[in-house]
Amino acid sequence: MKENFNIAKELIRLPDCPGVYIMHSADDEVIYVGKSKSLKNRVRSYFNPSADTVKHRNLVPKIAWFEYIVTDNELEALLLESTLIKKYRPQYNVLLKDNKSYPYIKLTNEEFPRVIITREFKKDGAKYYGPYPVGFSVYEVLEVIKIVFRPCLCQKKVAAQSKRACLNYHIGVCDAPCIGKITKEQYAEKIDDIIEFLGGKRQVVLKKLENEMLEASENLEFEKAASLRDKIFAVKRLADKQKLDKTSNDTRDVIAFVRDGNEAFAHLFFVRGGKVNGRERLRLTISPEETDEKILSAVLMLFYENNPDIPPEIVVQTDIAEEEKSALLTFFIKKRNGDLKLTVPKRGDKKGLIMLALKDAQIALDRYGNQEEREKKKTIAALTQISVAVGFDRNFMRIEAYDISNTQGFESVGSMVVFAEGKPERKSYRKFKIKTVEGADDCASIEEVIGRRFRKLLHERNETKKTSFSKMPDALFIDGAAGQVEAAEKALKKLELYIPVFGMVKDDRHRTRALLYKQKEIIFPKTSEGFKLITRIQDEVHRFAIEYHRKLREKKMIKSELDNIKGVGNIRKKALLSSFNSVEEIKTASVEDLLSVTGMNKQVALSVYNYFLT
Repeated sequence: MKENFNIAKELIRLPDCPGVYIMHSADDEVIYVGKSKSLKNRVRSYFNPSADTVKHRNLVPKIAWFEYIVTDNELEALLLESTLIKKYRPQYNVLLKDNKSYPYIKLTNEEFPRVIITREFKKDGAKYYGPYPVGFSVYEVLEVIKIVFRPCLCQKKVAAQSKRACLNYHIGVCDAPCIGKITKEQYAEKIDDIIEFLGGKRQVVLKKLENEMLEASENLEFEKAASLRDKIFAVKRLADKQKLDKTSNDTRDVIAFVRDGNEAFAHLFFVRGGKVNGRERLRLTISPEETDEKILSAVLMLFYENNPDIPPEIVVQTDIAEEEKSALLTFFIKKRNGDLKLTVPKRGDKKGLIMLALKDAQIALDRYGNQEEREKKKTIAALTQISVAVGFDRNFMRIEAYDISNTQGFESVGSMVVFAEGKPERKSYRKFKIKTVEGADDCASIEEVIGRRFRKLLHERNETKKTSFSKMPDALFIDGAAGQVEAAEKALKKLELYIPVFGMVKDDRHRTRALLYKQKEIIFPKTSEGFKLITRIQDEVHRFAIEYHRKLREKKMIKSELDNIKGVGNIRKKALLSSFNSVEEIKTASVEDLLSVTGMNKQVALSVYNYFLT
């Protein structure tokens, strides 16, 4: 808690200008982030004795101190608020439960643009189409593009001197501009067609394909006509999956949500050219006392902040509070470089779309909301079963699990996974490259890993840092038996720390069998939730260790092969792997192929060729 913070005095000092305010609890946890065009008026309103809303009754008693950041305008405050909510994930703000990214189809900004799938939107001059949410497969769209347009899909550099095309050319889904099979002008026409196709102008594309098919048929080019016919069918099949029972050419998004307690489900579907281009559900954690207007504005910001595809109209179930609306509209209009209309329909087709979205959101809430409650009960039951079985009167709400992986002592690594409240907390996973142990000594390796991990914890606590490493676990689960458990306990003892250490023992078939604690094996019924959780933890820490070990081992193997060749340094090695993707491809390359790689000369190309020839 911030020392000597006097709320009454700080309220007097608040500026009358736009900005963001951050509310802290007595434990210094950020519990709420908000914005306002007047910090003075907004923050004071929380502490007004006459204010008597549910939000004020629940939130204000927990505020120990606050801080604020002044901005030049409401738009800056809106963007800063969004950034801070994502950073702190405060208890009383509207939050996305699944912080997922959505795939886009990207036309790269190159002489011969490639068509690729990406989940990262950058300002790099490329064209992006999407996002394509869950429930609508971006891979189906890409498959149709491959069949119909045959663009570049791979990472291969397009260069006139290339001698060998990639696999896509040989299987008939690329026209191989990399080896000059198509001119720049011909390829540009393909890209224009792809842009029309992705922009929703399917009929234009279909008409063009149909005309080409008729022309081929008239010229007795029956094989070409059959190929065009298949392309037409592919486009029509995709269009059929997207049809909405409307004939309009409108472009709009429709958003509605339902709520229950501290949970809400928002349903969105995206209409492009009168057809559903995709649909998505957002799962939200909300404060029960939050207003519908505030939830809706949070949904809009959460979804569209990093979404380049903002339509000219968004149909919503309720209006947004005026104080939120101005900044949101300013942000959207600036982002899409055009006007935006927020519509709250009272009747007609748009009202019907809202009702449809509400129905879908309610189904999701009934199904998945209850499912989450069931999963939560299972998890608590599992943690309780484990704590009772090992003789503890509290549940292990934070478990850290460790494993060692190596191949006969080669590239020995350690892994740490974290289960918080029975669920994996992947952002807290850590990998350790063993530094002090020679050979395959799992016990000594565990001692090193545990020592390094908790020395780091003590260091961060002394430095008053706050990272996942500074969180103390309730228990350690070690993938191994008595030797590994004793090694972990030895490392903790040196640091004068006491944390219960358990061994996850496996049977002869390398499957989870029991927990080892104080030299005693504790057996769980295999159908119990406790046993299932232990198995998940053991499988996860083992997977994470194997994955890291395999990565280092493969890297070492690649390094040892290419670094033995005279004239191949780091730059040429990267260029070779970039052009050929693997050492196996380099082995089969001709001297001419090797010479086409950036930075290669004839002498080095011959060295590489002769090295793999012998």
